[in-house]
Amino acid sequence: MEEKHVTHGFPPVFDENSRVLILGSMPSVKSREASFYYGHPQNRFWRVLSAVTGEVFPEEITGKRELLLRRGIALWDVIAECDITGSSDSSIRNVVPNDLSVILTQADIRAIFTNGAAASSIYRRYQLPQIGIPSVALPSTSPANASWSLDRLVQKWSAEICPRLA
Repeated sequence: MEEKHVTHGFPPVFDENSRVLILGSMPSVKSREASFYYGHPQNRFWRVLSAVTGEVFPEEITGKRELLLRRGIALWDVIAECDITGSSDSSIRNVVPNDLSVILTQADIRAIFTNGAAASSIYRRYQLPQIGIPSVALPSTSPANASWSLDRLVQKWSAEICPRLA
């Protein structure tokens, strides 16, 4: 698979009631095809978020968007564009970060979480200096993070996110 220059391609999900921001790195090939977040069927993001919030697993994009907004969760990625091979976070180069002020000026975000090591590293490098809000790094929901079971992910994500959703 060859490296490509990729632009994110779809907007963040948030509204004025969003209190928590979850940031991924860059949408996967499957997510870019679906034009929505965590579109690969093996990515555990929506299963984890459903368990954390006590919501029914949303099958469709509309239900996923509604779950986020109903629970005060904003969702976006740290990268606006980059060079990437397939969906591999480890191949990301030439990052252009997203301007998170789009969300931060319109919502009272009280906590920022990053989904995986790449999102965390990119956030610390590009966004933290401008924003000044430290993020909480969460283990990736990607199927590539096979060392974390679904139950273990739910436990860790719940411990970090649930207190901030109250």
